[in-house]
Amino acid sequence: MVVTAATGAAPERFNKRQTGGFVDEMRSVAMKLHSKDQSKEGEKETQGKPWPKWEPTIDGYLKFLVDSKLVYDTLDKILVKADFPEYAEFRNTGLERAGNLEKDLNWFKEQGHVIPEPLSPGLDYSVYVEELSKNDPQAFICHFYNTYFAHTAGGRMIGKKVAAKILNGKELEFYKWDGDLSQLLQNVREKLNRVAESWTRDEKNRCLQETEKSFKFNGEILHLIVA
Repeated sequence: MVVTAATGAAPERFNKRQTGGFVDEMRSVAMKLHSKDQSKEGEKETQGKPWPKWEPTIDGYLKFLVDSKLVYDTLDKILVKADFPEYAEFRNTGLERAGNLEKDLNWFKEQGHVIPEPLSPGLDYSVYVEELSKNDPQAFICHFYNTYFAHTAGGRMIGKKVAAKILNGKELEFYKWDGDLSQLLQNVREKLNRVAESWTRDEKNRCLQETEKSFKFNGEILHLIVA
């Protein structure tokens, strides 16, 4: 099945707030990778079945949650290890998702569902981003930005629609944050801009060029919902 999703149906909320720094460039590149039906800024033609016509399943959703948790665990590990000092800037931002996903998977287990093992989309992305983080901090930060920020925008919208279709409207912990989410995002935007101030133009371009790969990996994980 071919479905349209990018990193998750993506609304204008995707990092809409302007900062005047490099984050604006990151957002602009990301928005252009959305299809025209996902955003007025999108430049891609719609291909396949649009999100509203998806038919999610519990089994597929569990695969998506498990692979997502693997990726967020990997991002957390990279930031803690901090092969490059700037990674430490992005610890404990309040955007972390792995702990919330752990709670959700435990809830599904309590309901009698079998929690699957991670599949190739999550495994492949985790391996890729971990290797990338050791040698190319600019490219890694592109993945950090797109993974976390897309989830707060299109990811939340998809989560709400999936909940309505197959979970009787239950809101998972994956879609909850402690504190004011808009302020958490703004704090991270400011950190991203500060880190990017020391980058050369070539380094900034390398970061931007990684956006399409981020969309590809995250899109493959998202498609597990209808697997």
